[in-house]
Parts: sequence; structure tokens; C-alpha cells
Amino acid sequence: MVQIAVKIPGEGGECDEWAMIEMQGELETRHPVPLSGKLIGDLHFTHGDVPILIIGHHILYGKVVPLEKPFAVLVKDTAQGHGEPMEDDGQSKPRTQTEYHVKAIIRKKLLFKTRPKPIIANVPKKL
Repeated sequence: MVQIAVKIPGEGGECDEWAMIEMQGELETRHPVPLSGKLIGDLHFTHGDVPILIIGHHILYGKVVPLEKPFAVLVKDTAQGHGEPMEDDGQSKPRTQTEYHVKAIIRKKLLFKTRPKPIIANVPKKL
């Protein structure tokens, strides 16, 4: 077992609350480029709080599901500490102290488990 120092915001300093997105299947692009940090679509909610995800020319309908156990989003903070003599020659090496700060709490997920439906534009017929 490893003990980890976690800093939770103080009294009155609430954490942000995030949501997680779960999709069935894979996202494929025309060109093999990493999707990390890229905009992949638009997320909207209907008046009945039904999440709608639009990716390219496809639309996905989902639902909001509470998580059984919430997740904490942690940020690692490594700071240089004071050194202690480590060698016989009396020289000290700087120690690093690692702390984890709670950035957000995830209590619900947006579940998209149905196949995407194509968005087809309504093209007027020629006269």
C-alpha cells in the first residue's frame, strides 16, 4: 500500500464537477492523426436534459447516468524540497516532494450506446 498526499480545496472552496463521456465503438478519421486535444464534435442538451452529440454528419442521442462511485481528477505537483546528507562526503541531494491536488469530481457520465444516425440535409426538389 502506498500513501499519497492529496490536497482538497479548503472550506467553501468547492471543486469543479465534471462529467465523463462513454461511447460504444471507435472514432475513426479519414487521416490517421491523434485526436488528443482536438475538437471532435458539439454537445447539446434538449429541454428534457437529453444529451445530443454531433460529430461531423452524425448525431448521437444519449442519457445521463450517475456513477456508482465518483472519480476524482488529480493534478500532480512536484516541488523541490530541502536536501539531507545522502552520501558519506556530506553533500546533500535535493529531494522532490510530490503532492496531488483535486481538480474536479466526476459524479455522472453521458452514455451514448446507440449507433449514430446520419444527418441528411433537406434538399429542395427542382421545379
